This record gives sequence, C-alpha cells and structure tokens, in this order.
Amino acid sequence: MMSVPSSGVLFVCVKNGGKSQMAAGLLRKELQEAGKLDAVTVTSVGTQAGKQVNPLSAAVLSDVGVDISDQSPTQLTEEAMRSAGHVIVIGAEAQVPGLDGVTVERWETVEPSEQGVEGHERMVMIREDLSARIRELASRL
Repeated sequence: MMSVPSSGVLFVCVKNGGKSQMAAGLLRKELQEAGKLDAVTVTSVGTQAGKQVNPLSAAVLSDVGVDISDQSPTQLTEEAMRSAGHVIVIGAEAQVPGLDGVTVERWETVEPSEQGVEGHERMVMIREDLSARIRELASRL
C-alpha cells in the first residue's frame, strides 16, 4: 500500500465523463467529511475527453450526496499530471505517459456490463467499487 505524498490526486479514464469524475467527486466528499478538503487538490481528466459528464454517473452520485453535474470533461496533459503528483488511472483502457516525479497507480475496476448489467444498476455497482477504493485512498492521504 503506497502512501500518497503529493498535494494532489488526478483521476484518469478515457472520456472523463464517468468513472474518473465519479472518483473525484467521491474523494472530495470523503476529504470534506474528514476535514481535509483543503489539503489535497482533486481533479480528473480523460485521455480522449468527451463532451459531457454521463448523466447516470451524476445521478448515482447524487443519490449519495455528491454533485458532479457542474463538471466538464477535461483533456489529459503532462502539466496536469505533474501538478497533481499522484495519478490514478481507472480501468484498463486509458494509458498515460510515465513522468519523473509522478506516481501512477491503476485501479482495475469492476465492469458490470461484462456480466450483462447495464443502466442505473451498472452505475451503482461502479460507484460502490469506487467508494471502497476511495475510502482506502483517503486513509493514505
């Protein structure tokens, strides 16, 4: 279990419309509840940023008191990676460059659609997987 020495965490997925946005929202909530929100900068990006946040992602986070409806997908840059210092790549598809001084960790998350689970139920399962990982990550910050 690696500690996170950086002042920032950058979540990365392909489109920055679902999983990385969800993870960032969940971490912000976790840090706020712990009184540490100002200690860590939390951002998210996509390797091929899409146009908007997935409405189902926003809906299942709203169910747990997290609002990401005002977020917009952002394109990955080396500057964003360096600024954060700690990059978490969500899933197997997104690829990021290796940069000196930047810690990269990959979360192989559940993909319910591989078991035929779609829609709202799929997003709830992804949220729950990310929530457990976020609690563990927050304990390292």
